[in-house]
Amino acid sequence: MQTYRHTIAGDVITVNVPEDLDDLMQFEDWAAEASRRGPIALDTETTGLSIFSPGYRLRTVQFGDAHTAWVIHYERGGYFRTLVQNLLSVPGTRFVIHNAAFDWLVLDKHAGITLESLAPKTTDTKILAALCDPRQAKEGGTGTGLKPLSARFVDPSAPDTQGDLTSVFNSLGLTKETGWAGIRLDHPTYNLYAGLDVILTARLLPCLIAELESLGVRNVLSQYEHEIARICAVMQRRGMVLDEEYTRELDATLAAEAYEYTEKAARYGVENVNSTAQIAEALEGMGEVLRERTASGAVKVDKAVLCALADVDLQWNRLDVRKPNPLAVAVLRSKRAGKWRTTYAQRFLSMMDAGGRIHPGINTLAARTGRMSADLVQTLPSGDAMIRRAILAEEGEVFVSTDFKAVELRVLAALADVKRMKEAITAGEDLHDYTASLIYGPQFTPKHRKLSKGVGLGKVYGGGPDTLSRQTGAPIEDVRRAIAAYDRVYPEVKRASGRWQREARGSGMVYISAIGRRLPLDRDRAYAVVNYACQSTARDVLGQSMLNMEEAGLLDNCRLPIHDEMLASVPVGEAKEYAREFEKCMTFALRGVPIEAEAEIGGRSWGSLYGADF
Repeated sequence: MQTYRHTIAGDVITVNVPEDLDDLMQFEDWAAEASRRGPIALDTETTGLSIFSPGYRLRTVQFGDAHTAWVIHYERGGYFRTLVQNLLSVPGTRFVIHNAAFDWLVLDKHAGITLESLAPKTTDTKILAALCDPRQAKEGGTGTGLKPLSARFVDPSAPDTQGDLTSVFNSLGLTKETGWAGIRLDHPTYNLYAGLDVILTARLLPCLIAELESLGVRNVLSQYEHEIARICAVMQRRGMVLDEEYTRELDATLAAEAYEYTEKAARYGVENVNSTAQIAEALEGMGEVLRERTASGAVKVDKAVLCALADVDLQWNRLDVRKPNPLAVAVLRSKRAGKWRTTYAQRFLSMMDAGGRIHPGINTLAARTGRMSADLVQTLPSGDAMIRRAILAEEGEVFVSTDFKAVELRVLAALADVKRMKEAITAGEDLHDYTASLIYGPQFTPKHRKLSKGVGLGKVYGGGPDTLSRQTGAPIEDVRRAIAAYDRVYPEVKRASGRWQREARGSGMVYISAIGRRLPLDRDRAYAVVNYACQSTARDVLGQSMLNMEEAGLLDNCRLPIHDEMLASVPVGEAKEYAREFEKCMTFALRGVPIEAEAEIGGRSWGSLYGADF
């Protein structure tokens, strides 16, 4: 038995690393006793983060309580592997894991312990921490990482295991990426810090439970978030089929496009499309007046500025307010093609598993508001078919996308009790048409509708006049007049914002959402409370819909929750029936306001829902 000692919060703790069967029997005795005292802390060490990539390995599995950890070398096989599998399968044994979804999937894929069996026995300290305070360190919070949480709640000098191990990797000639697979299994630092993580997790759990109780956060919210995490882990495990041949062709196409537009930019004197100085000088030489400046006083030529010069909005829709500047177009197209190639085409191929699938990781509590995100596909270009064409439904199936109807504004109408808006929703009116008619009269134009829509969504997403002007192409004075008119026709929104801000100031600048989620506000941006309230509730509307989908037997068809929609793969001959079932799961009332959804049936590729022909 290899044994290591360390001090945490004044206590000497022990990390045991069994070397033979006798050592493992001691571990088995400890585990039986520890499970009677409470949940056992659980963690894994692997060869990296790409759980489903070829050659991925589970190296160690750690168990621990507040004083003792056991690092089991699962990679050695035999009794080491069997004992781990047996302990994880014991009925009634509960576990505490930090960032549980990762370990659920690792153990499901590489140890044969299904996440369906492990998830119900798990408490995730990362989820509990997010419910205490969802802010990251840069936002004024503690964050949800094990190190900063341990430093706050357990021991200010708690070791940064990842940071120290990176130094060890470097000393061994390894990198942060290759170190996890290349370090010796018996390396003392590797084993010590593997054990410390479960001890810190075990000590963190009671601290977070006490914090939640003191804040008045109901346990039902924690249970709900654990269910959402499990459902999303099931979707990540299934993954989505990648059209490898198409993706390789896409990679080549984007490389050619990036080269073509880089050459066009060079004709205007821009040798480097990432050089702000070169772009600004060339644009001014073409007669463009660049008024915006960075905080340091330099000329600003970011995407928003270039899009305005190219006469497109940030989603590449034509604005028709000026003649497009050819240099701005060339720079945008070159940078876009290069980004799409590295961010999507090449990354899809590098992340593809042996079965030709990619597995986007879903962060169920990504934002302060609780909004989810999915890596690989979260920032796909809006409305674009080219990238989505690479993702396929199962053989013999098609994609169905079920999206809420104007969910942000319906949530706003419900939370702020906006009478006119609620009447329009009940009457089946198009909300953006209705708002435009109230502001501009029945003869409103498409530009009026676009501006009215922008103002309404700006209330939800926090966009001010400058942002809305860039997004809509409307002059700033027109935007300000539209905002003032919006406040006159929907006065409840402004009143609700003031009320929510006052309530937040009375509770330490924290707004409590409809389901009890704590949403801290920044003192200099208290007006963002409308944005936080609506986005948080919209997220939980989707969360409830996902629970409805599982209850209806649709989870096996679900592939990805993204923004306000659910993407599903369904049998081609039953697509209409499945579409109706998804709509049912996403339709219910929120404070008397009907939340409704509409399903669209596509072809085999995700891109078919955006115009692709396959």
